[in-house]
Amino acid sequence: MERHYSRLVVESSYSDLVINVGRVTLGESNRKRLQKVQREKEKMKVSQAACALLNSGGGVIQLEMANNDENLVEMGLDLEEALRTLILFSNLQAFFETKQQGSCYYIFVKSWSSDTLLENTSVKPRICSLSSSLYCRSGTSVFLMDSGKAFHFLKTKKTNAKRTSGKEPFGEIFKVIHPDLRDVDPTYCVFKKDHFEHGEVMPFPESQFIEFKQFATKHIEKYTKDTILEYIPAFANTEGGYLVIGVDDKSRKVLGCAKENVDRDSLKKKIEEAIQKLSCVHFCQSQCQIDFTVKILDVLAKGELYGYACVIGVKRFCGAVFSGVPSSWMVKGNDVCSLTTEEWLSMMMDTDPDLTELCKDFESQLSLSNSPPQSRPVYSKKGLEHKKELQQLLFPVTSEGLKYTPESLQEELFSQNEGLKELMKRQIDRVSQGILILSTSWAVDLNLEEKQGVICDALLIAQNKPPILYTILREQDAEGRSYCTRTAFALKQKLVNVGGYTGNLCITTKVLHLSPESSAQSSAGSGSVIDYPSSYHLADIQQMEALLQSLVIVLLGFRSLLSDQLGCEVLNLLTAKQYKIFSKNLRKSKELFIHGLPGSGKTIMAIKIMEKIRNTFHCETNEILYICENQPLRNFIRSKNICQAVTRKSFMKHDFSYIQHIIIDEAQNFRTEDGDWYRKAKTITQRDVDCPRILWIFLDYFQTSHVEHIGLPVLSAQYPREKLTRVVRNAGQIAGYVQYILQKVRKNPPCNIPHEPLKMCLEAKWARDVQGTLNIKNLTLNAIVMHVADTCKLLFERGYSPKDVAVLVSTTKDVEKYRQKLLQAMRNKGIECLTNDSDVGGDHMVLDSVRRFSGLERSIVFGIHPSTVEPAISYNILVCLASRANQQLHILWQCDV
Repeated sequence: MERHYSRLVVESSYSDLVINVGRVTLGESNRKRLQKVQREKEKMKVSQAACALLNSGGGVIQLEMANNDENLVEMGLDLEEALRTLILFSNLQAFFETKQQGSCYYIFVKSWSSDTLLENTSVKPRICSLSSSLYCRSGTSVFLMDSGKAFHFLKTKKTNAKRTSGKEPFGEIFKVIHPDLRDVDPTYCVFKKDHFEHGEVMPFPESQFIEFKQFATKHIEKYTKDTILEYIPAFANTEGGYLVIGVDDKSRKVLGCAKENVDRDSLKKKIEEAIQKLSCVHFCQSQCQIDFTVKILDVLAKGELYGYACVIGVKRFCGAVFSGVPSSWMVKGNDVCSLTTEEWLSMMMDTDPDLTELCKDFESQLSLSNSPPQSRPVYSKKGLEHKKELQQLLFPVTSEGLKYTPESLQEELFSQNEGLKELMKRQIDRVSQGILILSTSWAVDLNLEEKQGVICDALLIAQNKPPILYTILREQDAEGRSYCTRTAFALKQKLVNVGGYTGNLCITTKVLHLSPESSAQSSAGSGSVIDYPSSYHLADIQQMEALLQSLVIVLLGFRSLLSDQLGCEVLNLLTAKQYKIFSKNLRKSKELFIHGLPGSGKTIMAIKIMEKIRNTFHCETNEILYICENQPLRNFIRSKNICQAVTRKSFMKHDFSYIQHIIIDEAQNFRTEDGDWYRKAKTITQRDVDCPRILWIFLDYFQTSHVEHIGLPVLSAQYPREKLTRVVRNAGQIAGYVQYILQKVRKNPPCNIPHEPLKMCLEAKWARDVQGTLNIKNLTLNAIVMHVADTCKLLFERGYSPKDVAVLVSTTKDVEKYRQKLLQAMRNKGIECLTNDSDVGGDHMVLDSVRRFSGLERSIVFGIHPSTVEPAISYNILVCLASRANQQLHILWQCDV
């Protein structure tokens, strides 16, 4: 579908979305004097800009006043009415405020959010539209649905998609003939005819199912096409009906169109083409087309052919029929552009995913039902910190004045930058209540590139002020202001569109610098300043905390693996400990060992850190190297396109001297059979003392799957070191089993791992209230494969997908041992979805070894006879197996009988 771009200008020198609509006449009396064409043109510009901002997180419409009024003026009733229509006649001040500054007039637009709309109604569309292009029939009238009615209509159509269509109008056209009514139904009798008499009166009036229209005196085919674009969709979207062209709607007389003015065959062809080009959306699997019939009837005058009349019959459509592309706008990059029909429908009908079965162990942190149009649903595992708890842990607001956070960074910055403390104190000396959030780079925190010369950024969230972003430079820099503005812009957009903040929001900016003599100086933040209304100030603790909870989602949110399972974008949240590690100053934490318990999110952390490395050090993806032991995990990371990913064997075989930064995952399974991998990695990342390079190593000794030398330095040399003890993956019953096996490993560790880090399991925290399944059985080989096939069949019938399931065996040799029997058992149940490719992105069940599946996860895991020839690591193998399962774990031991 073709996209249309507006001529409106998106200004780039502000920390907010600002759309310049050019010259507009303001004031009711001034606008009444405008010619209609000019008035409508100006109204359309303002409406498009307002619609785009409502759908894009809010912002400001900038108008240049065409009239030279020195006194304050109002917008004008027609402009106000256009804005009210956009927000479904809600309170105008709920979404718009205005301010006149000299010759400029500003309309401040808050992001659309359905929770502000009509609190006592269920009609809450996700986006705003100038026109839905959806018509419906009501009595003898046709109405264009506003976005609220369109949302209700589409929702009802979707719900009823599998139901049979209701009452159909009578008539031979539809092949729905009721013999007992033929003699008494005048509609049937009339439309059964093949001609009309000129001047004959129709024996029935217009109704829900009948519309009379005359032919136009000029441009007959164009008028007919325009009439079809309105009435045929209206009938199709309601109960079906007839459009009769050539009948006066008041007198009901047949007038027709003179034969000299129209070609019969051409008219029919144009009508059919117009209907066939109508855009249809289906909510069922039939993908049927509009069911219609066009009948051209002769109109006779005294037995002679005078002209023609047209009868178009259309059935009720199972989905929705659009008269054209809906008129809805968004800001994309620097353009104001229209949504295609597909985009509009997707956003209008966007709902939270159904987590009834698949994800019942998650709870909602941000729902689409009351969030801005571009927000995505956010979930966290039950039992973990809620966004409110995370906010109070990480960004607390107290009644005891201003708080700096994180305190460790504050001490580091103040001790290393003389004059910085005094500079910040002068800026915020009068702040009575709030929080100052420090960062070495707020740009990097927002997934933007770091700027050289920035000492730090600081975000002030304080009462009776708008949020303020400070950028402190080592020295004056012409690019400092644009950096601060870009960062504030990104922060504002993410707080609304990712964090789901629904209040009035702007981020003001201020750039500060320390002079070479270390005396503190400051300068204004942006060359372009808009004076926002006082409603954009944070009025109290409740508003500050609501904004900070949106900030938690922005900073701690990451794309969940549930996204692939559910087919829509879903976010999860880091734990407080994960975030504290992730937010470390990478220039001060060049090497780090992260010991994490099974299911504590080490691989997610590795992915997040690599994204941060790329923005902090301005490096290309091919300069970041991710190393793991097994190919399936390597392939999973490769699919993210954030780095190079190789196995340990490949790392030892090839030259990686061009690599800048290295992340090592699942290091407990590394070996030294191909050489000293740790020394090689350290040599690469420490070859230039003056250039900071990252070497972070993630490991879990509990999941060590061999008894050979690992190659890690001794524990005392693994410094600095962090621990992840919060288990976020496994359901309660599975977590309890993992904890039991962890104690077995701690008491009977293999000889190649140190005892000290195994005490971590005593600090473990588990999400106990997440329900799951733990099933341990002793079965024969044949019974095992039958149990897997039967259970999978039942799971798939309940709505689970093959990509939710992994079947894990002891070794790669065992894969082939069980493969054929499993395939046959599955086929007997009508299941054809088993593979030995451990691609978690594939739509299939995985059959692989426990070792090769290390670092990956599935909702449901079958572990078949997870034994090992090395008794010393038997419990480690069980830990690795059990920790792969999110919801269901089936351990099936093979017995001889």
